[in-house]
Amino acid sequence: MLSARNQLKGTIKAVKLGTVMAEVLLSVGDVEIVSVITRESAERMNLKVGDRAKAVIKSTEVMISND
Repeated sequence: MLSARNQLKGTIKAVKLGTVMAEVLLSVGDVEIVSVITRESAERMNLKVGDRAKAVIKSTEVMISND
């Protein structure tokens, strides 16, 4: 269990492994969220395309702009 309130459930659409980091693309409804984590973490979690996962967003502030 986590204390972060912003937890968005989705499906992994892509995992790009680099030398040190990994980029994970998560589809949440009509929105795609990209997260960069360590390669070691991605491998330890055994993240694969099609897996269900959560984006957990922990932030002290969120800014909104009306371009």
